[in-house]
Amino acid sequence: MTVYKTTQVFVAGGMPRYTYIPRREHRLEERLNAANEGLCKLVTVTGTTKSGKTVLASRIFPRESCVWVDGGGIGEENDLWNFILEGISGHTLFGEGAVDSRMIGLSGKGSGEVSIPLFGKIGGGIESESGITKQTSINSSLALSPRAAALTQLRRSKRPLVLDDFHYLDRKFQGNIIRALKPLIFEGSPVVLIAIPHRKYDAVKVEKEMTGRLENIQIPTWEIDELLRIPREGFALLNVEVNEGALRTLAAESYGSPHLMQEFCRNLSSTNNIFETAPTKIKIDNVPASLFLSVAEGTGKVIFDKLSKGPRQRSDRMPRTMKNGTSADIYQVVLYALAKLAPGLDTIEYETLRSAIKDVLKDAIPQAHEVTRVLDKMAQIAASDEASTPVLDWEREEQKLHITDPFFAFYLKWGAGMRDGISPV
Repeated sequence: MTVYKTTQVFVAGGMPRYTYIPRREHRLEERLNAANEGLCKLVTVTGTTKSGKTVLASRIFPRESCVWVDGGGIGEENDLWNFILEGISGHTLFGEGAVDSRMIGLSGKGSGEVSIPLFGKIGGGIESESGITKQTSINSSLALSPRAAALTQLRRSKRPLVLDDFHYLDRKFQGNIIRALKPLIFEGSPVVLIAIPHRKYDAVKVEKEMTGRLENIQIPTWEIDELLRIPREGFALLNVEVNEGALRTLAAESYGSPHLMQEFCRNLSSTNNIFETAPTKIKIDNVPASLFLSVAEGTGKVIFDKLSKGPRQRSDRMPRTMKNGTSADIYQVVLYALAKLAPGLDTIEYETLRSAIKDVLKDAIPQAHEVTRVLDKMAQIAASDEASTPVLDWEREEQKLHITDPFFAFYLKWGAGMRDGISPV
């Protein structure tokens, strides 16, 4: 029996080897691989946060044979071009040189071997009147901008370019990049952008000339049966049998995220002291609620706390009495209302949120302009967080709040909601 380590079987946040699910019915790998065949189109891989976009791209375009750039590490445009140059061992200085050498001023006789600098040893008898070498080097060089150098050498290297978390970049910056890469794309060089499908990124909007030259691969939401393949295949390698009801509980709480499912499976293994393939069959009948509470503490708590604190200025925030007997300021009230909704990866209409605020508050509901101001500030805080994708986004014009991160959605239900007794669980 082959023995597998649990950490090798269930990989949360990395490239799973044994529990990678190709989802062949969607032809994702086939469509992405077409970029290697002279597609002459800009390929975009879009999907919700932690839906498997990067894992899919890594499968087709391994980092060791491609140029990978993470958008979260780019502060200004030259950062991108320098990252590309580093990925292809490129440079910005090009030069040509001519060497003029002549022999002067040596006299003497000898036999055997004579050692002359730069020429090594010369055997046999020598009668010569020259003996030292003078070299004159004439050099010229051309310094290119990082952008010009990166594009030139990327074209020569013919290595695929993958830009992950492309939505993280400013819209104007996105347009500059796509315009710069357009000639390479038309020549058939593989260029792949990975982004969320939300309003922060649209390749056609940032560069209208790409219309008709764009191949978008949308990662479909993971269905329950697809998520179930991860524990079924993984636990079989560990010689573990998990009750079907328990597996479906894990899938239902994953919010369509294979990343969360991998996290659950690893934690369930650890809870049952399973660290490698068991010598005899082990059966697991249920999933304790403590598992979800434990995972929640390690997922969205940090950003939840940032959002609940709001901006530094707090003098204008009056405490409001909640139905559970506690008091909270308006930022906390809005978050607790979201926890009451336990939305998952959803778009929430403003009126739905107001109704939830009414459900958690004992005091009168805040004025509409107060709530929208808080949502504006929360969106700004989420966008300035170190994560590459904001956990929520507020469209003021459309009066819609988007929950974009499954980890944050999971924490709303199992972290904040369960802790304060307001979750519908």
